[in-house]
Amino acid sequence: MQDFYIPYEKRKPDFQYRRALKNILPPHGEYVKNPFQDTGTYSCFTLPPLIFDLSNGIPLITERKIGFWRMFISEVIAFLNGARTLKELRQYGNEKTWPKFWEKWWTPEKCAEFGLAQGDGGPGGYGPTLHDWPTAYGNQFNQIEAVLDQARDFPGLRTHMFTTWRPDMALRSRQGMRQVVVAPCHGTLVKLIIIDGKLTVEHVQRSCDMPLGGVGNIFQWSAFTLMVAQVLDLVPHRYIHYFMDAQIYEDQVQWVKKLVRRRPRPFPTLRIIDNGITSIFDFREHHFELTDYHPHPAMGDIPATE
Repeated sequence: MQDFYIPYEKRKPDFQYRRALKNILPPHGEYVKNPFQDTGTYSCFTLPPLIFDLSNGIPLITERKIGFWRMFISEVIAFLNGARTLKELRQYGNEKTWPKFWEKWWTPEKCAEFGLAQGDGGPGGYGPTLHDWPTAYGNQFNQIEAVLDQARDFPGLRTHMFTTWRPDMALRSRQGMRQVVVAPCHGTLVKLIIIDGKLTVEHVQRSCDMPLGGVGNIFQWSAFTLMVAQVLDLVPHRYIHYFMDAQIYEDQVQWVKKLVRRRPRPFPTLRIIDNGITSIFDFREHHFELTDYHPHPAMGDIPATE
């Protein structure tokens, strides 16, 4: 894959994330109180899409330092490979890089609520849905493999799409018990667009905690764009992120107000350092290198609401 980035000194700071936060903060955002959570949110259901020209750098925010960026890459790689349990997630990173933030969600109590074993996210989670979707014929369907095969053979088609959303598993319904601890938030719909050897990835997100999860979701699916580009021998061109419900929790507001006062800096460079990888399932977080990252100081005390 050719070097598609413009030189760091010529990159322009990107203000889209900061504008998005301002659109969600009061008085713009609508106040919403989820019956299953103790903390309300300010939410925006009409947020404009964030459109990133990847030649201008990988969209990892600079308004605060994200030192744990490898965890987000480990997470998306684990889910592409079908990971469903905490044990399986641990296989896609070391003690510092596997996505350990799932420990607070897949607790024994929360898993038991849905009839699942300890540390089991459920068959309706990201990994099983992407990698092992059961079909009417009794076999399993790997969405990722099928989409990439089609994109390789018929790049001009408009149907290179996959989803993490399974209504039969994710809804609280009288028809059966929900089979997922956390209903998938990101990857709700992902589409690949290939034009003249250039790759655009469109990503639709059902729900997003913008100060915390949103930062990682934007970054990890941009990294996914780089992975797809390498295995299909394309140029990573553009990443587009749509939010169906973008939120700031009310106990995060004071941190976000401080964050939006910080001026963005140019995006960093993310590179895959092993050009020999030809399967999307073979990537690991240590295959990535981040450079040119000069963010504002970290804000590690932003509340993470459960």
